[in-house]
Amino acid sequence: MVVDTEICGIKIGDRYPAHVMGIINFSPESFYGNSVVSPDSALETAQKMVEEGATFLDFGARSTWLHAKPISRKQELERILPVLEALEGNVDAVISVDTMFSEIAEEALKMGADIINDVSGFTADPRMIEVVADYGCPAVVMASNKVPGDPLGMDAIIESLDSIIQAAEAGGINPEKLILDPASGRWIEEKLPIYDFETLDDFERLKIFEKPLLAALSRKSFIGDVLGKPATERLYGSLAAAAIAVYKGAHIIRTHDVPETADVVKLSGAIRSRPSIVKEGRYEVSVVEVKTPQDAAIAMRKLGVTTTGSKVMQNKSIHLMLKIRNLTTTEALIVKQEILARGGDAALTRNAVSHETEMTDVLVMGTLLQLGRLARKLEGQARSLPLIAEMIRECIAERSDLEYRYLR
Repeated sequence: MVVDTEICGIKIGDRYPAHVMGIINFSPESFYGNSVVSPDSALETAQKMVEEGATFLDFGARSTWLHAKPISRKQELERILPVLEALEGNVDAVISVDTMFSEIAEEALKMGADIINDVSGFTADPRMIEVVADYGCPAVVMASNKVPGDPLGMDAIIESLDSIIQAAEAGGINPEKLILDPASGRWIEEKLPIYDFETLDDFERLKIFEKPLLAALSRKSFIGDVLGKPATERLYGSLAAAAIAVYKGAHIIRTHDVPETADVVKLSGAIRSRPSIVKEGRYEVSVVEVKTPQDAAIAMRKLGVTTTGSKVMQNKSIHLMLKIRNLTTTEALIVKQEILARGGDAALTRNAVSHETEMTDVLVMGTLLQLGRLARKLEGQARSLPLIAEMIRECIAERSDLEYRYLR
């Protein structure tokens, strides 16, 4: 699971520094009014952002804020085209245009735009896939099903992105030119802050797609919910989120605040370790880090494993070590015997084997499949082992329980 690619001549991947994408916004309807730029100052703003460290510039004329007043496609086009005309040949950066609509994307690409950033993930306009495929341009696709950003939780985000990638490939888009955005922020009313906490906390799960990852976190609502501050006062929260995203694997950070973010990206990128990979001739060995069975199933399907086969094997892919405290020596020895019988193992004090101690802690090691089978076996045992079985199940379940993980 190593990303190593090139987008518009820019090296992007786990072996390279992360990049900054500056936001240049022409929509007065935006949730962050201070970010709105007049068309007359667009070129100056763009050049300044490049000087401050932006590799990519994302131009948008339509606010996608949940409470924004809608505008027509004609208005969007009238806002963006004069700006692109002024930029042509005058800015040393990769130009991205933020739009959900194919006619605007097509005109922007004709005017020299390099990338299309579609927050609907090709769902708002069926023709968008055709335009992107015809022009052969890179595209940022955001996790979306029916409306932009509607998947709730990382499992749903990954499922959505998986579907978008498949649809893009089927429509003729080169999958190597897709950049993935997990849709941080309150895109729909039902999206509570804990969903964004999970997205950021589990950002590394997106590596399973082996594609460039973009994090658009700048001044988003979940930052305001935590800090109790309006968009104008969310700079430091945005920088903290950006640092986490880069450390967790983001390759591009989209931001309103380029110079501050550039410093954060540089430092957090330096701290992030490179993934393990060895190449020799036509052979390659790399570590595939998966956090959930769902991610393992996606990795298997990418190899051509059947859906049935991946379901059978996915629970074998996640290995856990559980610490069970204050067992009697007899209980501990039963646990060790039963997990060994299922292919796992358990570690306990050597004094337990000879019954020189009455109580002991145990480290139980196994896959999700092995631990599940252990719990089922312990249910029928004597002493307190049925209770231990229930506790094992609850402990494993808490790993994916959002309320448990994030509600304080």
